Amino acid sequence: MNYVCKIASVAEIGQKWDYEIENAIDKSNWITWKKSAIERVENGISVVYHGVLDGKIISETTALFDASVIGNDDLTDSHTAYLMAFRTIKEYQNQGYFSKLFKFMIADLKKRGYTRVTLGVEPSEVKNMMIYFNYGFTTYLKTSCEIYPDGTKIMVNYYSKEI
Repeated sequence: MNYVCKIASVAEIGQKWDYEIENAIDKSNWITWKKSAIERVENGISVVYHGVLDGKIISETTALFDASVIGNDDLTDSHTAYLMAFRTIKEYQNQGYFSKLFKFMIADLKKRGYTRVTLGVEPSEVKNMMIYFNYGFTTYLKTSCEIYPDGTKIMVNYYSKEI
């Protein structure tokens, strides 16, 4: 198998978001998030990273450089990137693919001059929280409310890590 980590093109971002929309129960948020993801890349305020296995996008993550677009502008600065949208297609989870993508992203962010990264996780997502702790996200920053495009409110814990 041939697994490659890369910075995604706008066309690849659209392709991956189309997959997410197709598989979502409530598509409305996902459609809005797709548009925002593409706009952020086009405006230079984020980079999307893909893990591609034999030509198929199986994992992704995003580094955001202006967190004000998610309503938490204190999560980024000139040396801090906000990480989001950690996803791996279910059948490829727990096989190390995302770990390789995460390492690729961190190496790229270091080359760009970033020395710290932040992320958010819902307190109910215990499995994800444990993964993030394992990745070194152990510095608690705050708990805040995030609002989805459809108005749904969720509580999110934010953590940071030096890179």
